[in-house]
Amino acid sequence: MSLELKLVTVENPDEANLILGHSHFIKTVEDLYEAVVASVPGVEFGLAFCEASQERLVRVEGTHDGMKKRATEAAQAIGAGHTFVIFLNNAFPINVLNAVKACPEVCRIYCATANPLQVVVAETEQGRGILGVIDGLSPLGVEGDADVAHRQELLQKFGYKR
Repeated sequence: MSLELKLVTVENPDEANLILGHSHFIKTVEDLYEAVVASVPGVEFGLAFCEASQERLVRVEGTHDGMKKRATEAAQAIGAGHTFVIFLNNAFPINVLNAVKACPEVCRIYCATANPLQVVVAETEQGRGILGVIDGLSPLGVEGDADVAHRQELLQKFGYKR
């Protein structure tokens, strides 16, 4: 047996929000579609799910062709069975994450981010699996008073703080 580690960069040129997770059933694509559209009216998104048996296709759904294409490309690059990628426009992951996690098929969420993303993938003769993610960049320091004020203003702008 052999094991090879790969680092897959998820292309996200305009820093759209995305959710990367693991599931266990072909019905995932329909259930995640329903969860996202029911969470945010007018959400634009694309969803791709890597089937792990039978035809082993990338199953695709969504409301926006560009987001569907981006999710498909990311899912193909990662290539790990039973993983899914959701790219979002007009919504933040926080708006849909509880609904996504509540889907009976969802086993794990690896990340929800708009940061640069690398996925650590293990590959064997059988296939690929996600070991973890590198979400964004390393910290440069600890926030000070001005940084706290800026964070609070940003949250107010998004409607999450009064």
